[in-house]
Amino acid sequence: MLDVTKTGIRNWKPDALPDLTGKRYIITGGNSGIGFDAAKMLADKGGDVVIAGRSEQKINAAAASLQSSATGEIDTVQLDLSNLSNVRKAAETVRARYDKIDGLINNAGIMQTPETRTVDGYELQLATNHLGHFLWAGLLFDLVEHADGRIVTVSSIAHKFGTIFTDDLMLEKSYSPTQAYGQSKLANMLFGLELHRRLAAKGSTVQSIVCHPGYSNTALQDTGPSGLLNFAYKFLNPLLAQPSALGAIPTVLAAAGEEAQSGAYYGPTGWGDARGPVGDSFVAMRGRNAERAQWLWEESEKLVDFEWDFLS
Repeated sequence: MLDVTKTGIRNWKPDALPDLTGKRYIITGGNSGIGFDAAKMLADKGGDVVIAGRSEQKINAAAASLQSSATGEIDTVQLDLSNLSNVRKAAETVRARYDKIDGLINNAGIMQTPETRTVDGYELQLATNHLGHFLWAGLLFDLVEHADGRIVTVSSIAHKFGTIFTDDLMLEKSYSPTQAYGQSKLANMLFGLELHRRLAAKGSTVQSIVCHPGYSNTALQDTGPSGLLNFAYKFLNPLLAQPSALGAIPTVLAAAGEEAQSGAYYGPTGWGDARGPVGDSFVAMRGRNAERAQWLWEESEKLVDFEWDFLS
């Protein structure tokens, strides 16, 4: 089993952030919810922030909102993580504009959607939450390396219940919205920790850090689940979910906190890790399975047609 870095961080808050002037952060899904709140915290400390998202109208609106109070530069990139051709195009756009990335934040995600296949023929949740980010990070890795930066992967407490279906990764034999979501978030965990292992083996200065938002009230539960699931969240969110801004704190710690370390997993630490003080969070054994992580890495390279040769 792959060990998870323990840093002793407890009750971390964004006011501990240093001045981020001159540092650039690219965050997928930064136009709403946890992504937007994290982007705002980074921008409020002087960081340059690039919001990557599918809807140009939404990312432009979010950028305008951030720029009104930001001292750094706010920019946007159109990115559809479910379309691998678009991921490549977006990465080319980033490479043409910037020579370094201090924090590449893989935040965007969808949750418990009805069965859908992407233009590449893949299961939508795995494609969006994991495969798109896997390719995105690989294509932009050298820009992160130029900054001695960080790659942040946003997982979920749902990884504890996830399974990597090695004999049916796209869930073509039997589809469940919840199983698909759990698999995708476990994939995020396995990827982030496997990336850390490979970086450490190569002596790279890049850090790979995983985080999760706990149970936070965002549009994720409104736009993905349908039927009874959607109905249930309308009652559960007001009762149990914490505000989106609190859910964004682990992401900000992972992306820019001076105390954060590679190989760590940050998130709320109270009430089943759903809310509470932010610090070292719990990784289930399935999330620390190095053999499964290696299998997923190699399979992901095949599926996205991209090899991380520099970390092999």
